[in-house]
Amino acid sequence: MKISVFGAGYVGLVAAACFAESGNNVISVDIDQTKIEGLRNGIIPIYEPGLKELILRNQAEGRLTFTTDMAEAVDKSLILFIAVGTPPGEDGSADLKYVLSVGSCIGSYMDSFKIIVDKSTVPVGTADKVRSAVQYELDRRGVRLEFDLVSNPEFLKEGAAIDDFMKPDRVVIGTDNVRTAEIMKELYDPFMRKHNRMIVMDIHSAEMTKYAANAMLATRISFMNQIANLCERIGADVAAVREGIGSDSRIGYDFLFPGPGYGGSCFPKDVKALIHTAEECDYDFLLLKAVEEVNERQKEILAEKIIRILGSTEKEKPLAGKTVACWGLSFKPRTDDMREAPSIAIIERLLAAGAVVLAHDPEAIKEARKVFADRIGYSNNQYEILHNADALAIITDWSEYRNPDFEKIKSLLKQPLIVDGRNLYRPNRMSEAGIRYIPLGRAGNGIQEVAN
Repeated sequence: MKISVFGAGYVGLVAAACFAESGNNVISVDIDQTKIEGLRNGIIPIYEPGLKELILRNQAEGRLTFTTDMAEAVDKSLILFIAVGTPPGEDGSADLKYVLSVGSCIGSYMDSFKIIVDKSTVPVGTADKVRSAVQYELDRRGVRLEFDLVSNPEFLKEGAAIDDFMKPDRVVIGTDNVRTAEIMKELYDPFMRKHNRMIVMDIHSAEMTKYAANAMLATRISFMNQIANLCERIGADVAAVREGIGSDSRIGYDFLFPGPGYGGSCFPKDVKALIHTAEECDYDFLLLKAVEEVNERQKEILAEKIIRILGSTEKEKPLAGKTVACWGLSFKPRTDDMREAPSIAIIERLLAAGAVVLAHDPEAIKEARKVFADRIGYSNNQYEILHNADALAIITDWSEYRNPDFEKIKSLLKQPLIVDGRNLYRPNRMSEAGIRYIPLGRAGNGIQEVAN
């Protein structure tokens, strides 16, 4: 099939590369000339395992091309995917200006039947707005052309997006047109060889499904973080609690790891957008508001633990003269994404308390420099930043941090202190190594650090 994907960001690039990999002719479109020139020369603007290889292979074989020419992209393709950003507005609503702009461009250039697919995460009713934007341009041109709108939300995990796209848990298609549903089924058929998990529904339900899924996962994370904080207060071990409740088949283990809060491009934005949608319907979504508040508080906990342990009685700058080494900057491993990363709130709190902060991350240092500039130090060597630091804070659970050289850590730190926001290590192993170890929610192992 002939496909155009508007937006060469995270979702757009993954979709374009994977559709090309399954034999389609794909045009990736973006208004950023620098980005497009870079992609033509093999420079991939984001880090996602396997994406570069996929793009280069399909580009070399002529199935994937990059352009800023929107008219060409509309003209040459039957299926037009909209995969541009929907950043949150000040009130938490999703900003649809980029989505609607693409819709207007499509209406300006199309001269035959097109299937227009919302791949971006958009609130309920967006397809109706895109339809109106397209129709407005057609009416302005004085032409009558048939087109159809589809909602096809993405369910990609950063760090595993290629596998998620090529072997999806499910593919949701929102359309009211039987013919279009069959075309979309044909497009996704190569990804359904082992399990047919195509779910066809009405457009509004498809739009809602994406937000509901992310809101549920965010709720599980905030719930488990609250359980971890309570475990510290009552002397329970959150690792044992997680095993106990995760073994219930109705609950399961996924997204029940305590940590410094959720971040990234999806959960924070989508929770805010769903709360805003509810408010527009005069409904007070109390549960999601609590989920959001819990998450914001959780981002402070790791820094507050460090301040309690290392801080002086000085109210303004309790960490003055102290150095904290941080492992992990991206919001999760296997990505360089710093959007809403818990590391930002943690490091800002440490800096405000007067600490010197040094950081390591396998992929996100370039992105972190955009956030912190020269206010913190960086290193590509995870051990280099430990030299004479007063504590090591673990923020992101990269695999490189899971089995480090503890003797080396102990020898480099000014004092053997690890504050672990991801519970990567066994407390008894740390005790044997002579390291003071402060995890989350594991007071039952002799750790009596009270959480906020």
